[in-house]
Amino acid sequence: MTVTTAPPQAPQQAPIRETPRLTSGHLPGWSIWAMLAGSLAVSAVVFAVLAMGSGDGFNIAGWAVVAALVYLALILTVSSLVEGRRKGVDRLVTGVVTIAFLIAMVPLVSVAITVVVNGVAGLSAEFFSSSMRNVVGEGGGALHAIVGTLLITLAAAIISIPIGIFTAIYLVEYGRDGRLSRAITFLVDVMTGIPSIVAGLFAYALFALFLTPGIRMGIMGSVALSVLMIPVVVRSTEEMLRLVPNELREASYALGVPKWRTIAKVVLPTSVAGITTGVMLSISRVIGETAPLLLTAGVATSMNYNLFEGRMMTLPVMAYSQYMNQGIPAQAYIDRAWACALVLIVIVMLLNLIARVVAKVFSPKLGR
Repeated sequence: MTVTTAPPQAPQQAPIRETPRLTSGHLPGWSIWAMLAGSLAVSAVVFAVLAMGSGDGFNIAGWAVVAALVYLALILTVSSLVEGRRKGVDRLVTGVVTIAFLIAMVPLVSVAITVVVNGVAGLSAEFFSSSMRNVVGEGGGALHAIVGTLLITLAAAIISIPIGIFTAIYLVEYGRDGRLSRAITFLVDVMTGIPSIVAGLFAYALFALFLTPGIRMGIMGSVALSVLMIPVVVRSTEEMLRLVPNELREASYALGVPKWRTIAKVVLPTSVAGITTGVMLSISRVIGETAPLLLTAGVATSMNYNLFEGRMMTLPVMAYSQYMNQGIPAQAYIDRAWACALVLIVIVMLLNLIARVVAKVFSPKLGR
């Protein structure tokens, strides 16, 4: 009996993964950066030649704009030829969005760097421990302005946050599409766009009507800022409450929980992170206002802890007054103005960090 054996098979080799090439229908990762570097280099050469020919300096803004346009045209052309028109358009839109983001970051980074560089020169231990009482020229500090800013903003928040949150609850949970709710929504939208000086004039006229004309108090500044804060709190809280699924409310109602308790125990805790963000956005919106505080809280050089008596200084007003009313030496006044701006930015940053921590701690936990 003859036994037929199968011929030995050659051992299979593992497939060799080749590096993508331009002809494989997909651009390698390095090609994107290569085109970007080439666009920057070509644009730099062109503007360098123009600068040498005209005798002017190198135009950085023009170089960046031309390099961006060259890169977008290059990535669209090359990607369309190699990967197809659909992928080319996708890469073009990605480049446009990225460039738009970088353009938006330019003023933010520029302002931050400028304030830090110029503000550090005015910071000292005396700046945080003394006021400007009887100080002319060098020396003095902004302790009275820091305290005034915190007190006025705190009072404005105490006034605005409950009113704004309760108004938003009424619009979402009770008012629905009623006539009153539509009128409130319209008025809130109008208040969102009013100039800050109008809020200051309103607060000044209100207190001058009941007290005496020409009066200046810290609480007047808080009322003016609350006029600016309330519409922001209402709109942000309203949007956050609308994002809460109706199934959560219906489940609570099915268990026999009354509506007010459902709002307090289900709706608000679910949206606490977004509400906190909106509140901090409103505080950041008003803490740097100058015009309404000039009209209502006035200018002071001494410490004042009483919101209901006397003028009270704030950081934005101090920065304005120091820069606009420069004495001798002028550099001391400019340094104090920049230092006030830097401290104000740091306060806003700290408040936002605290708000994020609070939102993270009190937001509902979605898993175990």
